[in-house]
Amino acid sequence: MKMIASLLLTVCMVMGLTQITQAGEQSNVRVIHASPDAPEVDVYVDGKPAFEGATFQAATDYASVTPGERKIQVFPSSAGGKGDAVLEKTLTIGSGKDYSVVALGKLSDLSLLVLEDETATSEKAGIRAVHASPDAPAVDIAVKDGDAIISDLSFGKSSDYKTVDPGTYDLEIRPAGSSQSVLDLPNIPVESGQNYTAIAVGFLEDEPSLNVVLVKDGN
Repeated sequence: MKMIASLLLTVCMVMGLTQITQAGEQSNVRVIHASPDAPEVDVYVDGKPAFEGATFQAATDYASVTPGERKIQVFPSSAGGKGDAVLEKTLTIGSGKDYSVVALGKLSDLSLLVLEDETATSEKAGIRAVHASPDAPAVDIAVKDGDAIISDLSFGKSSDYKTVDPGTYDLEIRPAGSSQSVLDLPNIPVESGQNYTAIAVGFLEDEPSLNVVLVKDGN
């Protein structure tokens, strides 16, 4: 009887520890600066600096963040976290997840697009896209002179992941439904078992000009 009681106590302790571990599992967040006219910025989480000196087209490393309701503030780096933030938003961070937070739009109309990053689950690869070019129409991302991989993506939106074979691709960005390229993306490497996010940044008709930032997803 004592042995049974001891075994039950051990099982309860293990279950309790497992629940505590799961409840306290940290998440990972990174920031991608995709606002073409915004200065270098610092990003604060719950009043503390999390990312400093992020420049246009830069993607930070992932940083560990406690799950729950987190207040995100974006300041010009020159402000040192003082005064009014240029953008403030409360985000709900799930436990044990990876997120990309994309700062997009012009400085006068800055917003945050929050993406949950997925890890590839097969030997193939996955690619999704974010449209962060304020003056560009809806676009397709296609294999050069071939079919679209991602279609009719409008500003401020992200696509789902599309599964592709690993390899090296020549891609192009086209106005949605058109066969005319507005930006060629040669020699894009795609690794087996890896997911990617491609962010279209800059201006179609102004400077900085249209470009694509490609980042690997998952910590």
